Amino acid sequence: MRSVPDAVFLDRDGTVMEDAHYIKSPSQVRLIPDAAAAVKRINDAKVPAIVVTNQSGIARGIFKVEDYEAVRRHFESLLEAQGAHIDASYYCPHHPSVAGPCDCRKPATKMFEDAVRDFKLDPTNVAYVGDRWRDVIASKTLGGRGIMISSRMTTEEDRRKAQEDGIETAASLKDAVEMLFRSS
Repeated sequence: MRSVPDAVFLDRDGTVMEDAHYIKSPSQVRLIPDAAAAVKRINDAKVPAIVVTNQSGIARGIFKVEDYEAVRRHFESLLEAQGAHIDASYYCPHHPSVAGPCDCRKPATKMFEDAVRDFKLDPTNVAYVGDRWRDVIASKTLGGRGIMISSRMTTEEDRRKAQEDGIETAASLKDAVEMLFRSS
C-alpha cells in the first residue's frame, strides 16, 4: 500500500487545461473535463497541488510575464469556481534556443527543487503528473512517483521513454489522481 504523497506536482498545459500552444490570453483557457474535480480531490486530501510549467513563449517574445500571470489567475479562478485550488505555481520563462540552457526548464529539476524547499517536502514522497516525459522524469532524479497521462500532445517518443524509465501511465488527470489516492 502506497502512502499519500506530500504534494502533487502538476504540469499545466495538456494536464489540467487544454494546450492551445503559447496561451497568452485568459480567453484561451479551457479546463480539461474532470480536471477541476481531480484537483479538488488532491485538495480534499490536504495535499498541496503545485503547478510546474514551462512557458517558453516568454523567452520567444510571444507573450510577456504579465500575460502569463493573467492566464494563471484566470486558470486558477476557473478551478476555484469548481471548488478546487492550486497551492503554488512555478514557471520557467526560458528556452534554450533563445538564452541557452537553464536549470529550471523541464526536464531540469530546479522548479521542483524550489517547491520541495518552499513546502518543506520529502522529495521521495511526492507525485509528478504531466502529459509529457519531461513533466514526470524528475521522479527518477529526485525520487517520488511519476505518472504520465495521455493528451493530444503526448508523443510516441514520450510514451516510449516513460515505459523505458518505468514511469506509470494513466488516461487522464482524473485517473492519475485515482491511482495516487486509491489506497488512502
